[in-house]
Amino acid sequence: MAHAKNHDYHILPPSIWPMFGGIGAFVMLLGAVGWMAGPMPMFFGAVTVSGPYMFLIGLAAVLYVMYAWWAEVVAESRVGDHTPVVRIGLRYGFIMFIMSEVMFFAAWFWSFFKHAMYPMGPMSPLQDGVWPPAGIETFDPWHLPLINTLILLCSGAAATWAHHALVHENNRQDMKWGLILAVVLGGVFTVFQIYEYSHATFGFGGNIYGANFFMATGFHGAHVFIGTIFLLICLIRLQKGDFTPEKHIGFEAAAWYWHFVDVVWLFLFAAVYVWGG
Repeated sequence: MAHAKNHDYHILPPSIWPMFGGIGAFVMLLGAVGWMAGPMPMFFGAVTVSGPYMFLIGLAAVLYVMYAWWAEVVAESRVGDHTPVVRIGLRYGFIMFIMSEVMFFAAWFWSFFKHAMYPMGPMSPLQDGVWPPAGIETFDPWHLPLINTLILLCSGAAATWAHHALVHENNRQDMKWGLILAVVLGGVFTVFQIYEYSHATFGFGGNIYGANFFMATGFHGAHVFIGTIFLLICLIRLQKGDFTPEKHIGFEAAAWYWHFVDVVWLFLFAAVYVWGG
């Protein structure tokens, strides 16, 4: 290939997408705060943030950056820029990203456990250490939450099947069916969680239990949705001839992300649905 490198220590050209991604995320954060907290003056009163518009603008910017950045990375892999050492760097980078996600969810678990063990505070009408709060009817963990747990575990097993088929057998047909199964089960999980939310007897506001429940499970649901798209993109790339047993960083990252989502759900099921209920 014209771009093939004759040494492993190849340095990729600088990218503008991290900077634009950070700007988009900052705008999205400001918009979310202004949307939930009401009109909020910013920049010495020159700008007033309110409504969902700034949030949607930031979200659109983040989504575009994700598309453009990942398309650039895929193009680099196809022209030979991803040497073995570069691939190691990409793996380390994604591991650090997952570590940041672990700390993100640790914050929600911390909040849930803190209010469960010391259930008194300005947002909580609890008396005498009652948890869940009086009037809160929690979900039965052994019905739909258990079904969703089995669905997500089966989806993770399907992703592992796809990975094994590629790396150990170079069987692209089995990899395709493993990815299809993983994507379908991920979609079913999302539909079931939306159905569960529609039958909740408590809301997001007014009590700390609802706030913690919807923030923890809602962010996990968002990660399931993103992970499903991640696996779907891998399926599309597979159909276009990408991925070999030696070079499959994109799919490897998707599989790691999906297993991370699985593990987080197991902790949510055990802590929020079983113990917290």
